[in-house]
Amino acid sequence: MCEGLGLLAGLYLAASAWIVGFDATLPTLAVTNLIAGLAYAFLMSGGFGSAFERTHAMSWAAAGIGVWTVIAPFVVAGARSSHPAAEIVSNAVVGGLAVVFAVTTGMLGLRAKRLT
Repeated sequence: MCEGLGLLAGLYLAASAWIVGFDATLPTLAVTNLIAGLAYAFLMSGGFGSAFERTHAMSWAAAGIGVWTVIAPFVVAGARSSHPAAEIVSNAVVGGLAVVFAVTTGMLGLRAKRLT
């Protein structure tokens, strides 16, 4: 379930610039979100379920992408003195959820590894 929700969070992150509407005002952040979202969706996709005990470490990398998502509006946007509130809220919420999903998936992988 966490993998599926993580996949949806990654896809939302990839498309968030166009959904929220900051693709024209902050094109660099839009590209950053697109790349980070696709990478997160790849790392959290359920395609690795058969070898999950060996690939659970990828969820820790996905947690790093989630943390990056939260701080990206302030780092990537550059010298802009004001940020649209929708952009910050969108990145903060999806980044927080991405970290929760990734850490939960990683902990489940550690638990499965410990049980075997």
